[in-house]
Amino acid sequence: MANLCPFANATPKSDFTLSESSIPTEIYAQFDALRARCPLAYTSQNSGYWMLTRYEDIKACASDTSNFISSVKAVIPSDPRGTRRPPLNTDPPVHTPYRTAIDRTLKAARLKRLEPLLEQHARREFEELVDRGHGDAAAQFGANFAAWVEVTWLNLSDESAPVLAKTAAAWVNAWREQNKSEVRFHSEKLYDMARELFRDRRESPRDAESDPASSLLGEIVDGQSIPEEKLIDTLRQCLVVGMVAPPILFGNIAHHLAIDKKLQNHLRQNLHLIPSAIEEFVRLYVPYRGFCRTASIPTTLHGRTINPGEPITMTYAAANRDADVFPDPHEFVLGRDNVTSHMGFGRGRHRCAGMPLARRALQIGLKVMLEMSSDWDINGELQYAKMPEMGIVSCPIRIIPA
Repeated sequence: MANLCPFANATPKSDFTLSESSIPTEIYAQFDALRARCPLAYTSQNSGYWMLTRYEDIKACASDTSNFISSVKAVIPSDPRGTRRPPLNTDPPVHTPYRTAIDRTLKAARLKRLEPLLEQHARREFEELVDRGHGDAAAQFGANFAAWVEVTWLNLSDESAPVLAKTAAAWVNAWREQNKSEVRFHSEKLYDMARELFRDRRESPRDAESDPASSLLGEIVDGQSIPEEKLIDTLRQCLVVGMVAPPILFGNIAHHLAIDKKLQNHLRQNLHLIPSAIEEFVRLYVPYRGFCRTASIPTTLHGRTINPGEPITMTYAAANRDADVFPDPHEFVLGRDNVTSHMGFGRGRHRCAGMPLARRALQIGLKVMLEMSSDWDINGELQYAKMPEMGIVSCPIRIIPA
């Protein structure tokens, strides 16, 4: 049987050791090897977990929230303090009211109204790099613009943007290093921001469809409001999730277009192609290696049995480069017929809640970069993310103004 793993029916032991490399080409090489040789593989690293690398397997796992649950852990390695926050670390029906409240503030009409303000923020942030003639597309432009996107969506004060950018970056770096004390220190700063926002909205509530904190405060479950500590946990999670992926994506996009001048110029001359290009960039450079579920029932796949309580990582990055779904998977192909089938935003009920906002922000950011420049080149050493993310976290570029 072609799909039967060579370790089928064996007692779980390490089929592989997850690459410690932060270089994406090396990470993808391991994903490709596992997908071909052992699509359901086990490692004893991080207390032991299974890994899926084929698109259809990952799609099935992510879509089945009954048999593969999120309430045990959502990522590997997990938060070093064991913290579990809604909605990411919850299952339906507990998960539902949090997502309902968040989704309410991300409707197309509201996002359309936010576009001019988001473009204004993007232009101001990229102008700083253009005026200097150089800067970091990821750690400066990407991170600062992402902070303004969060501030705009959450209706925070303008003074919050630089604080959020600095604090979120420090928290993410500490988390990647699994430094418990630093994670706790920076996390508490983010919690303070969430608490202050809820204090303000209790005193001065806003329209629930245009303000996430007000929307969460108004959500009723079984006739009662959601406990405040859960609301604070949710908002605290919102403050971070939108700060992790965009800088990495902008770093990867800037690097790709610095190498592929033909594509850079083609997009600059055909700005209407940016939405399609962004989808392909997200497919190619999804910044998360994957997310985690835990089996709730015995599950047999590729001749192996996953027992209840055992974690499974869904490597969205591997799924997005499965040649059975995306021909020439390691190549940028503008206008792929099935590009929106990518899992760059996840799949199922835990698909990224901020997907519509993220898409618009990425499109606006790339448009601004292209319009305000005539070219850019790499201008220093690239730096790459550590687990559980992957991709470029520092991309110095030299910019030729438009």
